[in-house]
Amino acid sequence: MKAITIISFILFSYLCGSLPIGVILGKLKGKDPREVGSKNIGATNVMRAAGKFMGILTLIGDMAKGAVPVILACLFFDNPYIIAISALAVFIGHIFPIFLKFKGGKGVATAVGVYLVISPLSVVMAIFLFIAIVYKWRYISLASISCAAAMPVFIGFLSSKKLYILLAIIMGAIIILRHKDNIKRLINHKENKFTI
Repeated sequence: MKAITIISFILFSYLCGSLPIGVILGKLKGKDPREVGSKNIGATNVMRAAGKFMGILTLIGDMAKGAVPVILACLFFDNPYIIAISALAVFIGHIFPIFLKFKGGKGVATAVGVYLVISPLSVVMAIFLFIAIVYKWRYISLASISCAAAMPVFIGFLSSKKLYILLAIIMGAIIILRHKDNIKRLINHKENKFTI
C-alpha cells in the first residue's frame, strides 16, 4: 500500500479529531464553552454552558469522531499499526485541534470512541467503574482519571494485542496530564461535584 495513502488517512484522522463539536454546539445556543466554567470544550463543560441536551450531544459527537476513523482504518487497512496510529491521531486532534489554535479538550470521550472499536468489552468494564466512582464520590474528573488509568489493564486482560495496550497507556497518560488542574482541586477539596 502506498505510503501517501497511509499518511493521508492519518492526517484525515487528525482532522476528524480536531472538529470542535462542543464549541459548535455551544455556539448554536449562543454560548462558547471556552468562556464558561472550566473553559473546556468537552461534554461536562458544554452542559454547564449550553444545557444538558447540548452536553449529551457533545459527548456523542466526540465519541463518534473518535470511532469513525478507527472503524475506517479497520475496514480499509486491517493493519494494527495503522489502526493504532490513526487512533492516536484522532485523539491528538481533539487534544490539539488545528481549528482552535491547538487548544482542545481532555480527550476522554474521543478516547472512549476509539476504545469502542478496538476493545468494546473494555469500555463496558470502564463504564461500571465510572458509574461506581461517580455514585460514591460524585466527581466526574476522578472517574475519568480512574478509567483512563484502568483501560490499559482492561485491554491487556481482554486482548492479546500489545500495541493496543501501549496505545491505551499513551492515551491514558495524556488524559491524566490534561486533568492536572482537576487533580489539584481534588486534593484541595475544591472540585465541583456532579449533580443530576
